[in-house]
Amino acid sequence: MIKENKTHNKYPLKYNQSNHILRYGRFGIKATSFGRLSETQFNALRWSILKKLKLLTNKKRKIRFWTLIIMNLTLTKLNLESRMGKGKGAIYTRASYIRPGMVIFEFDNITEQQMRNILHYISKKISLKILLVKKL
Repeated sequence: MIKENKTHNKYPLKYNQSNHILRYGRFGIKATSFGRLSETQFNALRWSILKKLKLLTNKKRKIRFWTLIIMNLTLTKLNLESRMGKGKGAIYTRASYIRPGMVIFEFDNITEQQMRNILHYISKKISLKILLVKKL
């Protein structure tokens, strides 16, 4: 009889598809180091990218943008004054582990110069080492 571990999440921990190749757009941003992104960090990063895209294009072209990260980890916490034991604690946020080679974002209908500008902007905001990839 196989006993499963008790977890707070009801979604799969592994991706169904490979996440190291470009699937949707011409350009992508790939992680080259390990790290963990919480849901609030990821949403703030996505919001700042969308804001930067609007500034770069001046609403002339419709740029397509995909986020390929699934939040597959729940972070729990007990309050500071609690004693040892008494269980796992309440869920306070969700997160995702980022592995080297994982494509985080994909873009389409954008020039390479604009993409390099966005990459430089994102590299200052994210704690991971990232790199630009493109389809041939």
